[in-house]
Amino acid sequence: MASSLLYKAQTRWLFHAHIKLKLSAFWDESVFDELFAVMETINERYNSYSKGSFIDQINRQAGSFVNTDATTATLLKRLNDLSDDLAGEYDITVMPLIRLWGFYKTSAWRIPSDDEIRTALLQVGYRRIQIEGTKVAIEKDQEIITGSFVKAFAVDEVAKLMRAAGITDAIINAGGSSICALNNDSHPYWQVEVNDTEDEDHTLFLLQLANQCYSTSSNENTFLEIEGKRYGHIISPKTGYPSENRQVGIISQDALTGDVLSTGLFNCNKATFLRRMEFLSNKYGVEGFLIDKSGDIVFSRNFKKYIIR
Repeated sequence: MASSLLYKAQTRWLFHAHIKLKLSAFWDESVFDELFAVMETINERYNSYSKGSFIDQINRQAGSFVNTDATTATLLKRLNDLSDDLAGEYDITVMPLIRLWGFYKTSAWRIPSDDEIRTALLQVGYRRIQIEGTKVAIEKDQEIITGSFVKAFAVDEVAKLMRAAGITDAIINAGGSSICALNNDSHPYWQVEVNDTEDEDHTLFLLQLANQCYSTSSNENTFLEIEGKRYGHIISPKTGYPSENRQVGIISQDALTGDVLSTGLFNCNKATFLRRMEFLSNKYGVEGFLIDKSGDIVFSRNFKKYIIR
């Protein structure tokens, strides 16, 4: 939406991404420190890549219960519920497959054998996460990875803090893959440009968001090339193979739900995507699209109403 309103913005590097906060110029610069401090705390406590975080402790002490906090337990339960809704196509214990495919190697990439994939699949299973109060345990051969949700969780927490502080006109852009729009009567919506991941100069469409989030998953920036073929980092916890789809986008009421759904739905073919979206739209009020490897695009029932160009 074209607007004469004035804004101020800051961008900082967190969760291996550029996080940009943009809000009305009415607010003092010091508010950015408060908002980013929330994200920094989440990064320290709940990011599996942060040494000493609750998730890192769970991974390092696999096979034993770890004392965490109420947020960790609640978050893991919510993620498990979303995994159920996605029929197991989303799983935060998928790390053994990611390591098997070589995403943490620097050379000598190869396609794993069927036996190696079958063995790794035995280590994957979110239902094996045990939660007793605030104590959490995974099995000895398991490992939790937070990359698909922790950034979005931080976006949601910052949005909550903004609203509690009276900030009602702002946008949070976490690396382009997780965007949250806050709106009021003077600025009723934000425009979000959705580009083709195969051609960033090609705009697919312009979305209109009003107090909503947009999440996208693709293999645009994280992939391996083996024998001349690209293999993306989003791996199906059911088959053990990387998805060949190009892009999924989800409009949701909160960033966490959107990010998790976009990741899990990335593993679906077009027919399964549309079928799952019917259920997810009814349950969560989400809408989305999928672009498969050939470039064909399908939309959920009401996604197009958010397209303004």
